Amino acid sequence: MISVRPITEKDVPALLSLILELADYEHLEVTTTEADLLRDGFGVNRKFRALLAEYHGKAAGYAMFYDFYSSFRGRCGLFLEDIYVQPALRNNGIGKALLAHVARISKEENYFGMQWEVLDWNQPSIEFYERIGGKFMDEWRQVSLTGEALRKVAGDAK
Repeated sequence: MISVRPITEKDVPALLSLILELADYEHLEVTTTEADLLRDGFGVNRKFRALLAEYHGKAAGYAMFYDFYSSFRGRCGLFLEDIYVQPALRNNGIGKALLAHVARISKEENYFGMQWEVLDWNQPSIEFYERIGGKFMDEWRQVSLTGEALRKVAGDAK
């Protein structure tokens, strides 16, 4: 049995555990803490929303998303930052249920659509997104500015 619901403050330890699992899978470093998630997911200045998927009553995966504004569309879209299902529970419809819930939120709240990223080596996810009709925007290249490069560019602001 799959259930999907918005996270609560009590779910933050489980959410962080799932984030750490995803980071391990993607070979990424994590500096996020429970305090970060509580601050940014529940305050008056909320930065993200998240859904928790449970399978037979136990945390099995999550989706984290937030608004972004499109100057070309004149309204917001939802950016799906993470969608993750524990490896042992994949192929049970949990990922599809999470994605469907985020899509429903996007539709009900009048967003123009959703966008997300996938690592180029993650073939199972790429195939899943293609099967559901996801369009890959190969002509767009993601750019990241962090660490020392960010400090240097910010220092040029007068």
